Amino acid sequence: MHTDAGPRPDRRDHGALRAALAAASEDTVVYDLDGIGRQYVALCAELPGVAVRFAMKACSVDEVLGRLAALGSGFDAASPQEIAQALRTGVSPDRIHYGNTIKSDRNIAEAYRLGVRDFATDSLEDVAAIAEHAPGARVFCRLATTGDGALWGLSRKFGCSPEDALRVLDAARGSGLVPSGLSVHVGSQQMTTEAWAAAVESLADVLEELNWFGIVPNQVNLGGGLPALGMLDRRGRPLEPPLDKMFAVIREGMERLRAVNAAPLDFLLEPGRHLVADHGAIRAHVARLSSRHQLDGTHEDWLFLSCGKFNGLYEMDQLQYRLEFPTHPGGQFVDAVVAGPTCDSDDGYAQDGGLVRVPRAVASGDPVWIHSCGAYAAAYATRGFNGFAPLPYTCVGGSEGDRG
Repeated sequence: MHTDAGPRPDRRDHGALRAALAAASEDTVVYDLDGIGRQYVALCAELPGVAVRFAMKACSVDEVLGRLAALGSGFDAASPQEIAQALRTGVSPDRIHYGNTIKSDRNIAEAYRLGVRDFATDSLEDVAAIAEHAPGARVFCRLATTGDGALWGLSRKFGCSPEDALRVLDAARGSGLVPSGLSVHVGSQQMTTEAWAAAVESLADVLEELNWFGIVPNQVNLGGGLPALGMLDRRGRPLEPPLDKMFAVIREGMERLRAVNAAPLDFLLEPGRHLVADHGAIRAHVARLSSRHQLDGTHEDWLFLSCGKFNGLYEMDQLQYRLEFPTHPGGQFVDAVVAGPTCDSDDGYAQDGGLVRVPRAVASGDPVWIHSCGAYAAAYATRGFNGFAPLPYTCVGGSEGDRG
C-alpha cells in the first residue's frame, strides 16, 4: 500500500473528490459522479458501438446508477432486486439483462414479469427453467475462462465448456427460446492482454460451430474485467494494467468475431470496477497506532482504522488501498500492518509481508483518506458486524448530500 509520500499510479483529475474528503468531518464513502461520467465517456470512445451494461454489483448507489443511465448505459443485473433498482433509473427493460447464471424459478419469473427478456445461462437445467418461466426469452451462454491474469479469476462457479455451450444453445432453440449469443468474463481486475485474446479465440471457435449447426447468434457479451488504474497489489506495489493494449486487443477481437459469424454481431460490455473504483474514496479515521512484540519476539507496529473488511474494504484479501494522511504530510514514518476495527482476525491485511508506511505522529481520531475504493465499498458492507455500521455515502458532482 502507498501512502501519499509515494508515487500515484492514477494521475487523473480528482480535485472534487479530494475536496469532498477534506470537507468531511465524519467517516463516509465519497463518489465523484462527474469522474464516473468521464470514465464512461472515455470507455465508449475506446470501444465505439459497444453497448455498456454496468455491473450493478460493483456500486449499487442510486446516484451512480442514475448518472450512468443518463449517459446511455444499461445494466447487468444479478437479481430481481437489482432489476427493480435499475428500472427506477428510468431505463427501459431492453437495456437490462439478467447476467447471473444462477437463478431460481421464482427469480426468473419475477425478472420476466419486470420486462427483462435477456438471460445469461450456462446449463441445460437453467435453460429448461427459463423456457418454463420466461417463454420466448433471449438467452446468451456464458463460456468458462481460466481467469489467469486476474486478481479474481471467476473460473469455476460460472460458465461452461465450448461443448456444453453447443448443447445449451441447441436446447434453448428446441424449447422455444432465442439462442441470441455468447458471453465471457476474463476475471475481475484482469491484468493481461492475453486473457482477452484467449477469450476471443474461444468465442470464435464456438461461433463457427454454432453456425455449422444452424444457430447464428446476433450478439457477443464481452463481460467485465476491465481494470481500475489506482489499485495496489497485496504488497503495496502499484498495479499497472496495459489498458491501451487491452482496448486494442478487444477492438481487433471484435473484427475477428464479425468475420467468422454468418450474421452481423452486436457487442456488449459489462464494466463495473473500471468505471467506479478510481472515482470513489473513503474518509476514515485512525483508531490507534500501536506497537507490540509477537510470541516469536518480532516487533510489529499496527495501524487500526475505523473501517475494514466488513464496512468498506472487503477486497483487502487480494489488494491494498492507497492511504493518505492529510494532517501528517511529512515527518517520520513506521512500517505498519493495517487492520480494521473489529475483533475478527481476518479484518486486516499486509500480514503476509506487505507493510504500510504510516506517520509515526498519527493519533486516534486523525483522518485517513482511502483511495480507489469506489468499487464494492458500499455493496459488500455488512449490516453492522461487531456493531460497526456500514459507512454512509456522499456524492459530489450531482445532487450532493449524505445518504444512508
